Amino acid sequence: MNAHLELDSTYDYEAAVVGGGAAGLSAALILGRSLRRTLVVDAGQPRNAPAAHMQGVLSRDGMSPADFLAAGRAEIAAYGVEWRAGEVTGAAPDGRGGFTLTLADGDTVGARRLVVTTGLVDELPRIDGLAGRWGRDVLHCPYCHGWEVRGEAFGVIAHPAMPAHQALMVAHWSKDVTLFLHTAGELSEHDAALLDAAGVRVERGEVTGLAVEDDRLTGVRLADGRTVARSVLFAGAPRLAARDGVLRRLGAELRATPFGEFVVVDETGRTSVPGVWAAGNVTGPQEQVVNAVSRGYRAGAALNAELVFADLEAKAAGRPVG
Repeated sequence: MNAHLELDSTYDYEAAVVGGGAAGLSAALILGRSLRRTLVVDAGQPRNAPAAHMQGVLSRDGMSPADFLAAGRAEIAAYGVEWRAGEVTGAAPDGRGGFTLTLADGDTVGARRLVVTTGLVDELPRIDGLAGRWGRDVLHCPYCHGWEVRGEAFGVIAHPAMPAHQALMVAHWSKDVTLFLHTAGELSEHDAALLDAAGVRVERGEVTGLAVEDDRLTGVRLADGRTVARSVLFAGAPRLAARDGVLRRLGAELRATPFGEFVVVDETGRTSVPGVWAAGNVTGPQEQVVNAVSRGYRAGAALNAELVFADLEAKAAGRPVG
């Protein structure tokens, strides 16, 4: 039996990780190796589920997201960490410095500390056929997919807040790029000059749908009836909705960004709520797998350190531990 399973405590778990993606599994791995009774509750809704492969993850480049998560679950199990499929629907302080979580099946769980790694949802532009090709030939990240589609005919749906940015970025991977302004409005003189320097063409009409043949993207349809031939379409979500219900229920501070609201965290992932950390895409849109793993590691290590010193302070003062 692992040493941490023998420790006395009035809590079901010393740490509960809400979300079982890259960040959550990384936090759980460190907590398990730190001899902490740890539970991972996973709703099974990873952001990268539509993608067939992960890219840019050292030693795991090209691995499928499903295989990556399965390997992570096997690793945390080796350290006594429990993994449970389910959704956390309620979270509240318990009045003793810890938290009570309520699951969708009605069960409740007590934990001294929390790590929230519930990710986000890409709210895609409302364009006919776009959602069905998400993660295939409709993409969002050149670092995740650029190598695989390099040199192809790119289209880019302009983001309302930064209409030229993504087209300028992906022009590094292809010299055949068309920016579709769609509903973004006019470009600034500076953006227009940069697009011209990058050789990016600009289409000002609204996009109404995609042309697909033999299950492959072949073009982008415009409101004026034209179809612009394209084989790849970058369509960054105009809004990213963090799955932050647990954090909101606990009163965590949020910050506004051009892409939506995200929880405020320090360099270790600590939120404004004492005893609660957050990591991965629930904290921001740029936490790709490799970054999420790093952030989860930091959160798990910081949480463990806090418990170590909290228990030592309690012992030194003659107070109950845990």
